[in-house]
Amino acid sequence: MDRILQLIKQEKKRQQETLMMIPSENYTYPEVREAVGSVLMHKYSEGYPKKRYYQGNTNVDEIELLCQKRALEAFGLREDKWHVNVQGYSGTPANVAVFNALLNPGDKIMAMFLPEGGHLSHGWMYKDKKITFTSKVFNISYYHVDPKTNVFNYEQIAKVAKKVKPKLIISGGTAYPRQINYKKMAAIARSVNAYYLADIAHEAGLVAGGANDSPFPHADVVTMTTHKTLRGPRGAIIICKKDLGDAIDASIFPGLQGGPHNHTIAGIAIALEKTKSAAFKKYARQTVKNAKTLAAELSRLGFEIVSGGTEKHLVLVDLRTKNISGWYVGWALEAAGIIANRNTIPNDPASPYYPSGLRLGTPALTARGMGEVEMKKIAKWIASVVEKVGERTMPTDPEERLKSLKAFKQEVAGGAFYKSINKEVRALCKKFPIDLA
Repeated sequence: MDRILQLIKQEKKRQQETLMMIPSENYTYPEVREAVGSVLMHKYSEGYPKKRYYQGNTNVDEIELLCQKRALEAFGLREDKWHVNVQGYSGTPANVAVFNALLNPGDKIMAMFLPEGGHLSHGWMYKDKKITFTSKVFNISYYHVDPKTNVFNYEQIAKVAKKVKPKLIISGGTAYPRQINYKKMAAIARSVNAYYLADIAHEAGLVAGGANDSPFPHADVVTMTTHKTLRGPRGAIIICKKDLGDAIDASIFPGLQGGPHNHTIAGIAIALEKTKSAAFKKYARQTVKNAKTLAAELSRLGFEIVSGGTEKHLVLVDLRTKNISGWYVGWALEAAGIIANRNTIPNDPASPYYPSGLRLGTPALTARGMGEVEMKKIAKWIASVVEKVGERTMPTDPEERLKSLKAFKQEVAGGAFYKSINKEVRALCKKFPIDLA
């Protein structure tokens, strides 16, 4: 067997036997995996349905048109009011396509500050160094969460907007556990004559399932990835007001991309159809219930929960009260079979690579059929792992830090305590199997 196929087999086993708790990860459906691995990957289809540059696209045209139709249906939108593009390769390319369509180089963008939950694609600068493509092309300013509550103060955001006068305001991110008031964000954008982009990459499935508020009809453009709470393949959707459709399409092709990934579009279409079912709507609601239960139990066990709780699918934990770096917790949890990720928190004194927070999500656990009882059990495992690690801050000296990290990885990899938790985790996973055929 080819080594790559062996590694895929190993990865399948890992996903079946561990708790997938990174909020941006999820399990998709067997039908989606079948579509993504299909003969559609053999076909080139530059252009758009009925307007291709290559022959032989009759079936591909119908697939893409169906995907667009299902996207509108999933969010309850009318075709005469909204336009859909499903060709974006992923979330960042989709966002860049919007910037390319609506802005000129040097135009001002106002977005959420990354360490407080924003996203790299919205424009990121670190210590005055322009890190991402967006920040190098456009003039980026940030709005922040309230320093006391860690949630948005919309009056303050409005003041920043009036001062900055951006051409585009973006909401959405990767680690903001509260719902966003799209109506207020739209009003702020209109007050300064700016476009409003709602990036719902994380919440798309929760919106489609009725578990979170919808950005429609408030936003001018809505972008989303399709592999998180939507449970589709890795891809993206852009939905915009009808009058912006031509500009968005031209920005994707020929502006930024060549031929679309037809196999991915087919997988997205299947996932979108699933969102209409009662089972999916139940899944979306349970995902939020599970996150709320997880946050409440962790709080009861002595953890500091950023913003005091959650209204979505993710929980952000401030580990500073435990005097422990998120880096150590992340590796210790992995040794125990719990896959989460270290993350920055608002006003984090540590660096992004060695941050002070832990980010946890419930979409994949819910996909396995787990509920509140399991969330409480998992919270206790997390608490016991953190207690076992103990107070452990990150050394500032590079050589000492490297030595400490290497020793810690070895410690947890062979530790009997972590192996015992891992055994319990595997037993729980076996009780809630996931079909990865």
